[in-house]
Amino acid sequence: MREPKAAEPGRRKARGPSTEECWGGVDLGGTKIEAVVVDRAGSVLGKMRQPTPSDGEPGDVVRAIHETLEEAAQSAGLTTRQLLGVGVGAPGAVNANEGTLGHVSNVGRGWTTPYPVAGDLSARAGCPVSLGNDVQVAVMAEYRLGAGRPYRSLLGVWWGTGVGGGLVLDGVPWRGRGAAGEVGHMVVKPGGARCGCGRRGCLEAYAGRASMERRAHKAVRRGEETDLFEWMRKKGRSRLTSSIWARALAHEDALATWLIDRAVRMLGAGLASAINLLDVEAVVLGGGLGTRLGPEYASRIHEAMRPHIFVPERQPPVCVAELGELSGAIGAALLAQPPMK
Repeated sequence: MREPKAAEPGRRKARGPSTEECWGGVDLGGTKIEAVVVDRAGSVLGKMRQPTPSDGEPGDVVRAIHETLEEAAQSAGLTTRQLLGVGVGAPGAVNANEGTLGHVSNVGRGWTTPYPVAGDLSARAGCPVSLGNDVQVAVMAEYRLGAGRPYRSLLGVWWGTGVGGGLVLDGVPWRGRGAAGEVGHMVVKPGGARCGCGRRGCLEAYAGRASMERRAHKAVRRGEETDLFEWMRKKGRSRLTSSIWARALAHEDALATWLIDRAVRMLGAGLASAINLLDVEAVVLGGGLGTRLGPEYASRIHEAMRPHIFVPERQPPVCVAELGELSGAIGAALLAQPPMK
């Protein structure tokens, strides 16, 4: 796992909590909770990762977030009560003003009723908590510290359990009325495969890791062969993680290869349509699958976009997120920081 560029030059001298302003950041995903502690520049001072409770209620998930955050703080020589604030990047319907999260389909048992994540976590951690969309905060981290630095406008695409998106337009994060950038729910095949959101034909229904796993289960029940679930059992996982998909591709597993190839085709069509609408300068590819499969698949997605681009001579590059799997957690921590004067 790569550290962000901001943390690489030289070695940091250890500082006591009283001389370091620190913030916590949490990336809540369908399979993992990633927590970091950063300084004002976004340099990572401590980090921790734990599995997301696979069948937990909202309160169970918040408890797991707090435990992961506390361990990240301890690795930085702190407690959560010494942090100046914590940001949480989460999927689903985020109400930043109320600090609530609802309509989450890929975390725990899922929940539809808004749950006071910020208030619950703040009471446990003993510091203020801010809530934001998981992909939007990750895209802002890449814009400020990572692959998005050369550009003023970009589309971030987080390819993992689902397919999330975030936008920066002329240097400003564009959230619309709260749901801008949801490329995963652009329809790429009317009346097509059922998506986790309940609709049909969404990009996420073909490229999201959870949807591909459901499709793999159906294929096995029909008698198709694959080693995906055998590798899952050997690794002690309850879900097909990005590393398992990468291993299956490396071993040329026929079903895994077919599903990923289909995902790449659908990503090409969907992202090209977004580019035709927005005309941004770059696409930044992140998320569990995006960072795990890396430049090779970024290039393949770029090629899959080409037939659908309206102005092919200006087709934007597809860059892999430079902050790796920490981009979401770092972006969440930046969300908690006050603006620089």
